[in-house]
Amino acid sequence: MTSPILISILAFLLCLLASSALYIYLSSREAVQTWKRRVENRLDTPESVQEMGWIDSLRTQFTRLIESLGNAMKPSNEADVSTLRHSLITAGYRHPRAPILLLGSKLFCATALLLGTTLIPTKTLGFPSYSMLITFYVGAAFVGYYVPDYWLRWTTSSRQRRILHALPDALDLMVVCVEAGLGLDQAINRVGNEIKLAHWDLSDEFNLLALELRTGVTRSDALRNLSQRIALEEFRNLTAMLIQTDRFGTSIGQALRVHSDAMKVTRRMKAEELAAKLPIKLLFPLLFFIFPSLFIVVLGPAIITIFRTLLPALSHH
Repeated sequence: MTSPILISILAFLLCLLASSALYIYLSSREAVQTWKRRVENRLDTPESVQEMGWIDSLRTQFTRLIESLGNAMKPSNEADVSTLRHSLITAGYRHPRAPILLLGSKLFCATALLLGTTLIPTKTLGFPSYSMLITFYVGAAFVGYYVPDYWLRWTTSSRQRRILHALPDALDLMVVCVEAGLGLDQAINRVGNEIKLAHWDLSDEFNLLALELRTGVTRSDALRNLSQRIALEEFRNLTAMLIQTDRFGTSIGQALRVHSDAMKVTRRMKAEELAAKLPIKLLFPLLFFIFPSLFIVVLGPAIITIFRTLLPALSHH
């Protein structure tokens, strides 16, 4: 029996065993959950199960699978869990089980990508050696393991970009509210409700800040929590300015106006910097893609005409 056929058979058996183990595990989990609901006297009725639908049931089973994988990978050090939770909060995910789901998704993606690559025929890969094949499988699992981390970084940077883009408009609204007679707490709550449709991320952070202020958290601690959740230098400067203004009793409206004008100037300078970098970024596409095509279109017919005219004359001589 040749090695490609043997590898294909082993991959098929591995997928079959993994599917069987997953089915047995999900069935046992469902039975345990059913008995748990019976013990707690909250067994779901047939009507509620029918209303749930198979899509919701499948989503629930998948979430349970990810949680079980995450619990298996949960680090024993609470500092690592706290760091991971802070990263998820910065990305906008505040659910208590979010770190477990992220850890479980890393293991799930690694396993899924590994099983997917084992199904690729070795003929497609050019019949590599055993060492190259193992390296390819390990690399696929490695990529799948770190895909959720890259997704988390991309989500965090995208959310921070949206919040930073919305901050000057929110500060202008806050200046109007403060100068109209509202306090800082009421202004934060009002601005959070007003910008909900246009800037949902910043509205969510302002609403959470207003909720912390209503529950009795001091203004300085609530503002520091806001800067830690967003993790942007602009928000650190804003919260430091608001804390100092509240401590020394200066005008909040004037401080917000000055800070808003400074942020507008900074945003305009960044736009000018990006515009100044544009010619250098366009240099290589112009040289290697646009100019050759332009030369071919403009000079191509002239060169063809010259060759058609000169070659017969040169051949007679």
